[in-house]
Amino acid sequence: MAKLTFEKSMKELEQIVQELESGDLSLEGAIKKFEEGIRLTKFCSEKLDETEKKITMLLRDQEGNISEKPFITDVEE
Repeated sequence: MAKLTFEKSMKELEQIVQELESGDLSLEGAIKKFEEGIRLTKFCSEKLDETEKKITMLLRDQEGNISEKPFITDVEE
């Protein structure tokens, strides 16, 4: 089995949503897809939490103080 990545999980989640929205799945098929989506969502959430912790560590100064600055994208400007 290939290693699960955040990007691959997001792609799979998008596919699951499309399949569920199509209405072409049987009830059992839809439940299986839903369960897989929940598993992928949990994985992605954990990865985002890990990444947030890493970023917080990178923002810590020499005295151990954490400075937080809002992340502004080009779209928000």
